[in-house]
Amino acid sequence: MIHRAIRTLAQATAIMGGLVLVALILLMTLSIIGRSLNKLLHSDLAAQWIAGPSQWLLDLGIGEVQGSYELLEAGVAFAIFSFFPICQLYGAHATVDIFTSRLPARLNRGIVAFWEVVLTAALILISWRLYEGMQRYIGNGETTFFLQFPVWWSYSASFVASVVICIVALYCAVMRVGESLSGRALLPTA
Repeated sequence: MIHRAIRTLAQATAIMGGLVLVALILLMTLSIIGRSLNKLLHSDLAAQWIAGPSQWLLDLGIGEVQGSYELLEAGVAFAIFSFFPICQLYGAHATVDIFTSRLPARLNRGIVAFWEVVLTAALILISWRLYEGMQRYIGNGETTFFLQFPVWWSYSASFVASVVICIVALYCAVMRVGESLSGRALLPTA
Protein backbone atom coordinates (compact mmCIF):
# COMPACT_ATOMS: atom_id res chain seq x y z
CA MET A 1 0.00 0.00 0.00
CA ILE A 2 2.62 2.56 1.01
CA HIS A 3 4.97 1.34 -1.72
CA ARG A 4 2.27 1.94 -4.32
CA ALA A 5 1.69 5.49 -3.02
CA ILE A 6 5.43 6.26 -3.05
CA ARG A 7 5.78 4.81 -6.54
CA THR A 8 2.81 6.85 -7.80
CA LEU A 9 4.25 10.01 -6.25
CA ALA A 10 7.67 9.37 -7.81
CA GLN A 11 6.15 8.57 -11.22
CA ALA A 12 3.89 11.63 -11.19
CA THR A 13 6.82 13.86 -10.32
CA ALA A 14 8.91 12.32 -13.12
CA ILE A 15 6.07 12.84 -15.61
CA MET A 16 5.79 16.51 -14.60
CA GLY A 17 9.55 16.88 -15.01
CA GLY A 18 9.35 15.22 -18.42
CA LEU A 19 6.59 17.55 -19.57
CA VAL A 20 8.59 20.57 -18.42
CA LEU A 21 11.65 19.23 -20.24
CA VAL A 22 9.70 18.72 -23.49
CA ALA A 23 8.30 22.26 -23.21
CA LEU A 24 11.83 23.60 -22.69
CA ILE A 25 13.10 21.71 -25.72
CA LEU A 26 10.31 23.20 -27.85
CA LEU A 27 10.96 26.68 -26.45
CA MET A 28 14.69 26.50 -27.11
CA THR A 29 14.14 25.12 -30.61
CA LEU A 30 11.75 27.97 -31.39
CA SER A 31 14.22 30.47 -29.93
CA ILE A 32 17.13 29.12 -31.98
CA ILE A 33 15.07 29.11 -35.18
CA GLY A 34 13.89 32.66 -34.45
CA ARG A 35 17.44 33.87 -33.76
CA SER A 36 18.70 32.24 -36.97
CA LEU A 37 15.88 33.73 -39.03
CA ASN A 38 16.49 37.15 -37.49
CA LYS A 39 20.16 36.93 -38.40
CA LEU A 40 19.28 35.86 -41.95
CA LEU A 41 16.72 38.66 -42.34
CA HIS A 42 19.34 41.21 -41.25
CA SER A 43 21.85 39.94 -43.81
CA ASP A 44 22.91 41.87 -46.92
CA LEU A 45 21.43 39.11 -49.07
CA ALA A 46 17.97 39.57 -47.53
CA ALA A 47 18.27 43.37 -47.84
CA GLN A 48 19.04 43.05 -51.56
CA TRP A 49 16.60 40.33 -52.61
CA ILE A 50 13.65 40.43 -50.23
CA ALA A 51 13.88 43.80 -48.52
CA GLY A 52 10.10 44.31 -48.16
CA PRO A 53 9.15 40.87 -46.82
CA SER A 54 12.32 40.80 -44.74
CA GLN A 55 11.46 44.05 -43.00
CA TRP A 56 7.84 42.93 -42.56
CA LEU A 57 8.98 39.73 -40.81
CA LEU A 58 11.39 41.68 -38.64
CA ASP A 59 8.59 44.09 -37.70
CA LEU A 60 6.52 41.07 -36.60
CA GLY A 61 9.24 40.41 -34.04
CA ILE A 62 10.86 37.30 -35.46
CA GLY A 63 13.87 36.57 -33.31
CA GLU A 64 15.07 34.90 -30.19
CA VAL A 65 12.46 34.24 -27.52
CA GLN A 66 13.21 36.83 -24.85
CA GLY A 67 13.95 35.27 -21.49
CA SER A 68 14.36 31.77 -22.89
CA TYR A 69 17.55 31.23 -20.90
CA GLU A 70 15.81 32.29 -17.69
CA LEU A 71 13.04 29.78 -18.34
CA LEU A 72 15.60 27.13 -19.28
CA GLU A 73 17.53 27.66 -16.06
CA ALA A 74 14.44 27.40 -13.87
CA GLY A 75 12.90 24.55 -15.83
CA VAL A 76 15.98 22.35 -15.93
CA ALA A 77 16.48 22.73 -12.18
CA PHE A 78 12.88 21.59 -11.64
CA ALA A 79 13.29 18.70 -14.11
CA ILE A 80 16.43 17.43 -12.36
CA PHE A 81 14.69 17.48 -8.99
CA SER A 82 11.64 15.82 -10.58
CA PHE A 83 13.54 12.86 -12.02
CA PHE A 84 15.45 12.12 -8.84
CA PRO A 85 12.62 10.38 -6.88
CA ILE A 86 12.01 7.68 -9.50
CA CYS A 87 15.75 7.13 -9.80
CA GLN A 88 15.98 6.89 -6.01
CA LEU A 89 13.08 4.46 -5.72
CA TYR A 90 14.55 2.00 -8.21
CA GLY A 91 18.16 2.41 -7.07
CA ALA A 92 19.10 3.55 -10.55
CA HIS A 93 21.93 5.87 -9.55
CA ALA A 94 25.32 5.33 -11.11
CA THR A 95 27.38 3.02 -8.95
CA VAL A 96 30.93 1.74 -8.98
CA ASP A 97 30.90 -1.78 -7.67
CA ILE A 98 34.26 -3.13 -8.80
CA PHE A 99 35.21 -4.04 -5.25
CA THR A 100 31.82 -4.71 -3.72
CA SER A 101 30.61 -7.10 -6.42
CA ARG A 102 32.78 -9.85 -4.92
CA LEU A 103 31.59 -9.32 -1.37
CA PRO A 104 28.90 -11.49 0.23
CA ALA A 105 25.30 -10.43 -0.47
CA ARG A 106 24.62 -9.62 3.19
CA LEU A 107 27.59 -7.25 3.34
CA ASN A 108 26.53 -5.63 0.06
CA ARG A 109 23.03 -5.03 1.47
CA GLY A 110 24.64 -3.37 4.50
CA ILE A 111 26.78 -1.13 2.27
CA VAL A 112 23.75 -0.19 0.16
CA ALA A 113 21.73 0.60 3.30
CA PHE A 114 24.56 2.74 4.71
CA TRP A 115 24.87 4.82 1.53
CA GLU A 116 21.09 5.09 1.24
CA VAL A 117 20.98 6.66 4.70
CA VAL A 118 23.89 8.99 3.84
CA LEU A 119 22.22 10.02 0.57
CA THR A 120 18.94 10.64 2.37
CA ALA A 121 20.69 12.92 4.86
CA ALA A 122 22.37 14.80 1.99
CA LEU A 123 19.05 15.20 0.17
CA ILE A 124 17.36 16.54 3.29
CA LEU A 125 20.23 19.02 3.68
CA ILE A 126 19.91 20.12 0.05
CA SER A 127 16.15 20.52 0.44
CA TRP A 128 16.59 22.57 3.60
CA ARG A 129 19.13 24.87 1.91
CA LEU A 130 16.85 25.21 -1.11
CA TYR A 131 14.06 26.29 1.23
CA GLU A 132 16.36 28.82 2.89
CA GLY A 133 17.37 30.19 -0.52
CA MET A 134 13.71 30.47 -1.52
CA GLN A 135 12.97 32.39 1.68
CA ARG A 136 15.85 34.77 0.99
CA TYR A 137 14.56 35.51 -2.53
CA ILE A 138 11.02 35.99 -1.26
CA GLY A 139 12.38 38.51 1.22
CA ASN A 140 14.52 40.52 -1.16
CA GLY A 141 12.10 40.56 -4.11
CA GLU A 142 14.76 39.81 -6.73
CA THR A 143 13.42 39.22 -10.25
CA THR A 144 14.90 37.81 -13.43
CA PHE A 145 16.47 40.23 -15.88
CA PHE A 146 14.29 39.82 -18.98
CA LEU A 147 10.99 38.35 -17.85
CA GLN A 148 10.97 40.06 -14.46
CA PHE A 149 9.39 37.09 -12.70
CA PRO A 150 10.39 36.61 -9.06
CA VAL A 151 13.41 34.33 -8.66
CA TRP A 152 11.73 32.55 -5.76
CA TRP A 153 9.17 31.02 -8.17
CA SER A 154 11.79 28.72 -9.65
CA TYR A 155 13.13 27.97 -6.17
CA SER A 156 9.65 27.04 -4.99
CA ALA A 157 9.05 24.68 -7.92
CA SER A 158 12.34 22.94 -7.25
CA PHE A 159 11.61 22.89 -3.51
CA VAL A 160 8.29 21.09 -4.06
CA ALA A 161 10.11 18.43 -6.10
CA SER A 162 12.82 18.24 -3.43
CA VAL A 163 10.19 17.51 -0.77
CA VAL A 164 9.08 14.55 -2.90
CA ILE A 165 12.72 13.47 -3.09
CA CYS A 166 12.96 13.57 0.70
CA ILE A 167 9.79 11.51 1.13
CA VAL A 168 10.97 8.88 -1.34
CA ALA A 169 14.52 8.90 0.07
CA LEU A 170 13.30 8.38 3.64
CA TYR A 171 11.12 5.51 2.49
CA CYS A 172 14.01 3.96 0.55
CA ALA A 173 16.43 4.35 3.45
CA VAL A 174 14.04 2.59 5.83
CA MET A 175 13.45 -0.19 3.29
CA ARG A 176 17.16 -0.65 2.52
CA VAL A 177 17.96 -0.89 6.23
CA GLY A 178 15.12 -3.43 6.45
CA GLU A 179 16.66 -5.36 3.56
CA SER A 180 20.01 -5.34 5.32
CA LEU A 181 18.53 -6.65 8.56
CA SER A 182 16.12 -9.18 7.06
CA GLY A 183 18.31 -10.45 4.23
CA ARG A 184 15.52 -10.23 1.65
CA ALA A 185 14.67 -7.76 -1.11
CA LEU A 186 12.02 -5.20 -0.18
CA LEU A 187 12.56 -2.67 -2.96
CA PRO A 188 12.90 -3.12 -6.71
CA THR A 189 16.26 -2.46 -8.33
CA ALA A 190 17.07 -0.87 -11.66
